Amino acid sequence: MKTLPLLPLFVLTLATAQAQELEKITQPGAISGTVNINFATRTRLTDEGKPQVGAKDTYDLALAVAKTTEFKGKVERQPLLTSKLLGRVEQPGQLFYSLDLAVINPANMTQKKTVGKWVGTVPITSEGVYELEGSGESKQRISVDAIGKAPAFTDNFGGRLYGKGKKTQGVMSYVRQLQGKEVKIEVKNTDPMRFEGVQVASGPSQNYPKTTVSGNLDFDYETGNWLTNGIRFSYSVNGKAYEDVVTGSIKWVEDPNRATNGKGQYEFNLRWNEAANKPASTEADAFKGATDEEAFFAVDNSIPSLTGVVKYEDTMTKIKGEDSCTASKITYQLDANQLTKQQVMNFLKLWLIGIGPTNDE
Repeated sequence: MKTLPLLPLFVLTLATAQAQELEKITQPGAISGTVNINFATRTRLTDEGKPQVGAKDTYDLALAVAKTTEFKGKVERQPLLTSKLLGRVEQPGQLFYSLDLAVINPANMTQKKTVGKWVGTVPITSEGVYELEGSGESKQRISVDAIGKAPAFTDNFGGRLYGKGKKTQGVMSYVRQLQGKEVKIEVKNTDPMRFEGVQVASGPSQNYPKTTVSGNLDFDYETGNWLTNGIRFSYSVNGKAYEDVVTGSIKWVEDPNRATNGKGQYEFNLRWNEAANKPASTEADAFKGATDEEAFFAVDNSIPSLTGVVKYEDTMTKIKGEDSCTASKITYQLDANQLTKQQVMNFLKLWLIGIGPTNDE
């Protein structure tokens, strides 16, 4: 019997692995867990109503991705403080990351190992720009230890996130294509959160690659919704390049009794590569008779998507005669529909990069 030489066999095996498509999952709770926020910058105030030096907002989180990876720890946000007369910087604006990264054995969900950390200090400029590379002495990075056969590695973040704070002038349009029909809503009062040359670090395991992100996620001040015509994720797995375009909405829905119970929720309706995954013609029936706005926010599970809810229970406190959210208890239950683990992981990392802007009132 003739055998293949070792080198050609290796090349054939490698080519076969590269040709394989990434596994897709349809999984309730693909992103699940909790985030508890203490807004100390809203309660520890000076006589002038500014946050006191040293006051930080703290985000304690425990979030799982695809039930096999866990992020646990805290992010702190320190506001930029300047003197009243001369504008001298009294305290720089910064984010501090300290998250433990753990993996869970899919074959035995009781087995969990902490494999590394997401750490670093992110400067925030007076214009609300987050310098994601981190400060010179404390780069924002994911550092993973050598465990078992998996090697140790460190990978840095990079690029800029332009946070909330500068409203756009004029009308912004957001579009969906539903069976050849263009469904459009227009928003007059938006605030874009923009991703410029963002580099999302790889990890915590090597099947989650370094990813470049660009695009906008825009906040609508009148409704509290987040909207996008496209966030682009570019990455490579096993030598094959991928580009995902994420479109859709994150709709804010308040509990009828929010004034007393502090409850509300974000309803996620994000779609991956919508233009390349047009639904079958029969799906159009679901949108007949609907208004453009109803159709725009309607969930369509015939295409890859991330849906579900992020529930808020806010503590509202009277400060200087006005209601202010001083703490939030947040529960994540986001469901993956025909998404790869890489797609889900990339989105959560980006969401955690914007943890400050996405949780501001």
